[in-house]
Amino acid sequence: MLEGIISRISGPVIIARGMKGSKMYDVVKVGEEELRGEVIRLEGDRAVIQLYEDSTGLRVGEKVVNTEAPLSVELGPGLISSIYDGIQRPLPRLYERSGDFISRGMAAPGLDRAKRWAFVPAVKKGDQVSGGDVIGTVKEFHIDHRILVPPGISGTVAEIRDGEFTVEEPVCVLDNGAIIRLMHEWPVRKGRPYKKKLDTNLPLITGQRVFDLIFPVSKGGTAMIPGGFGTGKTVSEQTLAKWSDAHVVVYIGCGERGNEMTDVLTEFPELVDPRTGLPLIQRTIMVANTSNMPVAAREASIYTGITMAEYFRDMGYDVALMADSTSRWGEALREVSGRLEEMPGEEGYPAYLPTRLSAFYERAGRTVCLGSDGRIGSVTVVGAVSPPGGDFSEPITQNTLRAVGTFWALDTSLAYRRHFPSVNWIKSYSLYLESVRDWYRENVSGDWLEMRGKAMYLLQKEVELQEIVQLVGPDALPESEKAILEATRMLREDFLQQSAYSDTDSFCPLDKQYYMLKAILTFYDAAAAAINRGVSLKKIMELPLKAEIGRMKEVKDVNVIKELISGMGDRIAALEAEK
Repeated sequence: MLEGIISRISGPVIIARGMKGSKMYDVVKVGEEELRGEVIRLEGDRAVIQLYEDSTGLRVGEKVVNTEAPLSVELGPGLISSIYDGIQRPLPRLYERSGDFISRGMAAPGLDRAKRWAFVPAVKKGDQVSGGDVIGTVKEFHIDHRILVPPGISGTVAEIRDGEFTVEEPVCVLDNGAIIRLMHEWPVRKGRPYKKKLDTNLPLITGQRVFDLIFPVSKGGTAMIPGGFGTGKTVSEQTLAKWSDAHVVVYIGCGERGNEMTDVLTEFPELVDPRTGLPLIQRTIMVANTSNMPVAAREASIYTGITMAEYFRDMGYDVALMADSTSRWGEALREVSGRLEEMPGEEGYPAYLPTRLSAFYERAGRTVCLGSDGRIGSVTVVGAVSPPGGDFSEPITQNTLRAVGTFWALDTSLAYRRHFPSVNWIKSYSLYLESVRDWYRENVSGDWLEMRGKAMYLLQKEVELQEIVQLVGPDALPESEKAILEATRMLREDFLQQSAYSDTDSFCPLDKQYYMLKAILTFYDAAAAAINRGVSLKKIMELPLKAEIGRMKEVKDVNVIKELISGMGDRIAALEAEK
């Protein structure tokens, strides 16, 4: 192994000399406590190293040992329901050894070395296999954890074993001597290979009306949730992690407050997935790198999370990755860049910020996986952004905006009015509407996109009318435009607004979402038609329909909403006789 000595210390950035032969992003062990870090710059025989841990107590002259390998994660059975820090150290195991605060230099393997897993082979002696092929399965909760031939390895099966094994024991030996275990390692900064990237034409169903019907994101797509303090970014990310129809969820708490991660850790074991009836924690991997943990590990946590997501994608699963928040990740880049004395870009961020952000989001996608069976998997990336003061013109927001397909803009004024999710329907957009249209036509209704377009037209019309109302008052508006304001109030309060804490409304099935929207638009059409025939809006609003529409959120049986829609036109039309 290469060895050098520390010549300079600047916070988490170390300069070591005598490191000739080192490569970029090699992991090193620094000092007597063997603090982990990685090489981020090479100049002659000097290496600039960023530590994943606090450098307090380090001295010039202490040794630096290069492991000659990049930062890698262990991939295999045991990932599901695990809680890691930014460099895949299991936090429960570190807590057992050091208590509430992690001691410096502590290390622990990412996967349990003692636990034995029941392996069921899927190939036999003499079969030809190559990278990405499934050689067997391990049951991990309700998920079939498929054991893959690591990329770059191929050959004929010389020996395959059946039974219970630890992750380090060989389960398959190829004729060329290659040994396949239940686990393998993969460098986090290198995207895992695949055969082909596909069009993203399947929506990620989240159970949230504003995300599913108004601004959808596709499986394999990318989305961002920017918003100022208190607008509900973390609750939105947690809600998406809870209810999205992904097989596996990777939740990255990147630089977030410790109490927010605690909420996730306490809620997920208790919540039940509405699709499987099993605890949500049994399909979730958590990467917790809170704001008081080392800044360099925060920068690595994003890559650790997406590498694990790609691993389950390669098994043929749909994976949803929640990154909360990429602003803290960008701040980590800025801090390390400043210590390196690099030329700053806009607002002090490094000039390579757009490239790093784009490279991260580019690892999302729906792909044909390696292997001979044509498996299709996806990684959907949703990143929260915390712009200072809610300023969407700052660099992280603007550069993320260029890389993602769906933009869910959170609005401070909506949050102050207790409208959650506080997604601003005027600023937000989705580029996946046409991509998922065929799926919605086959699985929901053929008129979904037209209904969505009509709802958006009414909401935009409301903004124009509100300007007039502020000038001359609501009484100056004609009856037809007053009807628009009533319909948009229903859209805002009875459809777009959704409680994350309601047992009934926290998750809204797709068919119920559709009929809720249809009920409101049917009411508007019938009211507009009646007003054209001379019926007053006041008389229409005196009907109990308004209250019945308001109660749709808490209705469990969608047939109740269908009955409401079917009788709505006649009930409003009957008012003509009283004219």
